Amino acid sequence: MPSSTPLLSSWRQDLPSSIVVALVALPLCLGIALASGAPLFSGLIAGIVGGIVVGLLSRSPLSVSGPAAGLTVIVLAAITSMPSYGAFLLAVVLAGVLQMAFASARSGILSEFVPSSVITGMLAAIGLILILKQIPHAIGYDGDYEGSFAFLQPDGRNTFSTIWHVLQEQIVPGAVVIAVASVAFLFWWDKAKPKDGPLKLLPGPLVVVLFAVVANALFGEVAPSLHIAPSHLVQVPVPDDLAGFVGLFSLPDFGAIAEPIVWTTALTLALVASLESLLAVKAIDELDPERRVTDKNRELLAQGGGNVVSGMLGGLPVTSVIVRSSANVDAGANSRFSTVLHGFWLLLSVLLIPTVLNLIPLAALAAVLIATGYKLTKPALFVERYAQGWSQFVPFVATILAILVTDLLTGIVIGLGIGFAFVIARNFRPAISFVHDGKDVLVRARRNLYFIHKVELQNALARVPDGSDVLIDLSSTEYVDLDNIEIINDFIRGGEYRGIHVVVRGDLANRTAPRIEAPRKEVVFA
Repeated sequence: MPSSTPLLSSWRQDLPSSIVVALVALPLCLGIALASGAPLFSGLIAGIVGGIVVGLLSRSPLSVSGPAAGLTVIVLAAITSMPSYGAFLLAVVLAGVLQMAFASARSGILSEFVPSSVITGMLAAIGLILILKQIPHAIGYDGDYEGSFAFLQPDGRNTFSTIWHVLQEQIVPGAVVIAVASVAFLFWWDKAKPKDGPLKLLPGPLVVVLFAVVANALFGEVAPSLHIAPSHLVQVPVPDDLAGFVGLFSLPDFGAIAEPIVWTTALTLALVASLESLLAVKAIDELDPERRVTDKNRELLAQGGGNVVSGMLGGLPVTSVIVRSSANVDAGANSRFSTVLHGFWLLLSVLLIPTVLNLIPLAALAAVLIATGYKLTKPALFVERYAQGWSQFVPFVATILAILVTDLLTGIVIGLGIGFAFVIARNFRPAISFVHDGKDVLVRARRNLYFIHKVELQNALARVPDGSDVLIDLSSTEYVDLDNIEIINDFIRGGEYRGIHVVVRGDLANRTAPRIEAPRKEVVFA
């Protein structure tokens, strides 16, 4: 059933979860803005809008929205080719309007055609990417931006070669100490966290961040060789005063509305952002312990509203994002209040304590993301899919590998193609049974008959000897298409001249396709 969880019904769980999500979202917002060629603050605007605006409009209990790594290539190309950044913001606003139109057209149902094996493969792939991409940040290398999902990086390396390069040349000892201690604590805290008392509300990632800030300060005093340089810390823009803060916002250039590139960018953003959001929400619904189902059309409306607001304020386009959403689930959130509240934490932190945020080592936040990634790609998930058979396991693994070596959307398309290939292969397995015993012949359809089964049906009926009593059993079908009905009717007509008596079992009376004919009452609907 669609979720209708009241916003404040579970604030005790949602309050600590919102802090965890804000900590995860902060470096991702900055990293994605950097990779997109946009002002750093535009990523924070998108994160804040994704939390507050989309969180209020959406009916998804656990999904968290913000700037998405999957849009960086599109955004970077658009910003560099637009006449101004304001023209790009106008495209973001128009993309939001188009998404709301998609919602009115009930386009959200498209996500229901994605097989579960592809969805779980997507989650597992993102978990692996989080681990692989955050290892360099955990040990002090920041050549690739936070939140990157691309296999090939701007520096010419790829996900795997970067890890090898860092291990050989660019290890920062202080970052390693903080990251290892943080990961160990997070895994221990998951098991040792009290079930009662005030400590049950204490988020492990918050402890990790506070520890990292204090530890790095101590390194600077007592062990300078371990001190982490500012280049490996969070880097939030710090305005001098309120006027400087207001100056970080931008307005769209409505004068560029006649530019063709604005409209093509808007349409591209609307399509890709909608697809990513629908897939992310469907995936998060599967992670939801209560198995609530999000209204996908309402989600498109919420994402569209978020993009309108984000574009009007100078922010990047927003989508539902699996990394932040899965962190929300892992932290124990139960309603959208966590999503909304994380947006407020981002707003307050960049407004009131930007200098404090800039003391947080990226190694600590990498540790949080590594722990989140492990929960998405536990070995038990692979065992479970393998036990379900090759038709589930192969698309699952193919989706993972494709996403790892390409990008999110390309990998999903490949996974979908392989999943549909298994569906087609299953339909090409024998759908018709033929049994011949003396004068009696049984021709039975094992499942629904479509045009791809025409040859098989024709071959079965061609084997019927003259003078036979034939039972065509369609009782296991819910649908027989026109092509196959015509084949059966032709066989019935020809049987009159071959001494063949035909009985058809199965109620076709209410089918949309023409019914099988019953000349001289030779066909019986049982």
